[in-house]
Amino acid sequence: MSSSEPSRILVTSALPYANGPLHIGHLAGAYLPADMYCRFQRLMGRDVVYICGSDEHGVPIMLRARAEGNTPQDIVDRYHEQIHDAFRAFRMSFDFYGRTSSPIHRETSQEFFRTMASDSAFVLRKDTQLFDPEAKLFLADRFIRGTCPHCGYVDAYGDQCEQCGRSLTPKELHNPRSAITDSTPELRETTHWYLPLDSEQKWLEGWLDEKSNWKSNVLGQVRSWLNDGLAARSMTRDQPWGVPVPEDVAEHAGVDAEGKVLYVWFDAPIGYISATRQWAQECKGAPDLWKTYWQNDDTKLVHFIGKDNIVFHCIIFPAMLRRHGGYVLPSDVPANEFLNLKGLKFSTSRGVAVWAHEFLENYPADYLRYSIARTLPETKDADFSWSELQSHVNSELADTFGNFVNRTLTFALKYFEGVVPPLSEPSSLDEEMLQALAEAPAKIAKLFEAYRFREATTETMALARLGNKYFSDSEPWATRTSDRQRCSNTIHVSLQLSATLSILFEPIVPDTCATIRRMLHLEGVRSSAPEDNARPGGHEQSEPAHEAALGWLDSGRPLLESGSALGQAEILFQKIDDETIAAEMAELKSRAEAATEIGREPEAPYAALNHAIAFEDFAKLDLRVGKVLVAEKVKKSRKLLRTEIDFGFEKRQILAGVAEHFSAEDLVGRSVVAIVNLPVRKMAGLESQGMLLMAEDRDGKLSLIESLGEAGAAVG
Repeated sequence: MSSSEPSRILVTSALPYANGPLHIGHLAGAYLPADMYCRFQRLMGRDVVYICGSDEHGVPIMLRARAEGNTPQDIVDRYHEQIHDAFRAFRMSFDFYGRTSSPIHRETSQEFFRTMASDSAFVLRKDTQLFDPEAKLFLADRFIRGTCPHCGYVDAYGDQCEQCGRSLTPKELHNPRSAITDSTPELRETTHWYLPLDSEQKWLEGWLDEKSNWKSNVLGQVRSWLNDGLAARSMTRDQPWGVPVPEDVAEHAGVDAEGKVLYVWFDAPIGYISATRQWAQECKGAPDLWKTYWQNDDTKLVHFIGKDNIVFHCIIFPAMLRRHGGYVLPSDVPANEFLNLKGLKFSTSRGVAVWAHEFLENYPADYLRYSIARTLPETKDADFSWSELQSHVNSELADTFGNFVNRTLTFALKYFEGVVPPLSEPSSLDEEMLQALAEAPAKIAKLFEAYRFREATTETMALARLGNKYFSDSEPWATRTSDRQRCSNTIHVSLQLSATLSILFEPIVPDTCATIRRMLHLEGVRSSAPEDNARPGGHEQSEPAHEAALGWLDSGRPLLESGSALGQAEILFQKIDDETIAAEMAELKSRAEAATEIGREPEAPYAALNHAIAFEDFAKLDLRVGKVLVAEKVKKSRKLLRTEIDFGFEKRQILAGVAEHFSAEDLVGRSVVAIVNLPVRKMAGLESQGMLLMAEDRDGKLSLIESLGEAGAAVG
């Protein structure tokens, strides 16, 4: 390990909410990328601890329990086990998987809050909030509905109107009602502890300025929040389910602690700390070992999350850690965008999803791991489709990777008595293949280190594809009789490449790689799973540890001795037929239709047609095709992007209020349609010389109107 590398790596994945099962969108966001990263780092021989657990507090869990006639603990117990089982089946290599309803988490969270309170990190504020007299609880914004004061929509939420998109507060709603009991809520006074994020802003800006290597989608969202200015945020709630506010803290502040709990986004990230404490205690028998990872400056802390959690992990949690003191801060937060369902709206509440536990009951985990790795939404939203998964399995796993390993081993078993044949006087073709093998580990390692997992997956498969080409170009079926040594060289090199691939593919398809190593009788490879993962909170270990373990960088050299015996060949991947895929697609479609019919989250209405206009009025609009040359966020605006567009005859600056729907990088290079004869308008101190055209779906999602025409082409 070089002096520039950290002594240890602490990795966390966002705690899944124990209010329902996992779907593949979850796996693509925070879990598979983290697992691939940790498996790679373990193969590199580094000290890695991977922590996760179930997030088990908050209003939605309480509401589900109320609706089902159960207790919140019943709900979280059920989904914690289901989620944990799905993770096991998906081969997640957690060192420990905890839960926020555990005693150690309650103790850790209360200690954290107590320390911050004793250091005057909070400010107390009295406020009035809406209270449901029937449910006997204060209502979170999302559980208040009423009439929007802007557009008159009668079913607006307390934080946003789904009809016009305006941000709201519950007090702005006309005729507010409880989403729980439909009763009219009352305004009641309450006191809460607030974290003054505004006083942390200057420090956060300076700290984030040092993170220029972070992903642009992360920095863009965080800087947008900072540009808008941070405000104090309540760290407590009035609810019957959660980590109670410590009584001694409340008593010291002169506040009645009854019914007050820690805000779920205060205690949830502390779950990373409490789970590490539990791992140290239960798995390592060293209760203070967790401090080595959380309270030592030589630790690299990496949070894997989805884009909806960026603000909490890049602003609120770092501010909490700093105000508490003594903890390392995140070294990186490689957040992913969303993986959606192609052609359908992903909806957990309506059951429109590909559920992880159902998939893993019917297909090997490696099929899903590889397909997701190929489509990871690393820089922008991506789509999952059953047909693409079929293509990934059939064309790439089976026809490329599996075919290469199988044809190599089968040939060796049939024509070289089941042993690794010798290499002698290799040809230039042999040398080129061995050179590619030698260069691959370092090349792919750079991609893993940079969190470019999709590209790492593609490069690894490209090596298998190169192996197939090498095998075919070498024609061992012909040289078997015409040039025995040349044939021997081909199979020797191909077997060495198979061994290399069994390590380089390990972070992506670990079950398959273990099978290949068993077929090759390749032993002594370092495990990509934790050494103690058979203990509480972990998973079964795929292979035993070895003292002189071979690792990632070792895979660049030949690993199989000439003359060593080989095992029996096995088919690594079974192809998925068209009928199976058609059935899966039909099932998904029927779920969507059934969910709409029974009224759970019905489809939003289409926008009403505008009144008819004369053609002459439409003809007055000058619509032109243009190519986006530059796109960037506008300072001090959460919504605006500034674009420079080439219309062929001239270049123009156009401002678009789409920053919440597109990243700047998404627009650059796109051929768009714009209205170019509108009056120049000033926004945020900048001139906008036109308007980009967008299509708005019923769920509020915006899509660009694009054209294949040349820049400057008239549209009409």
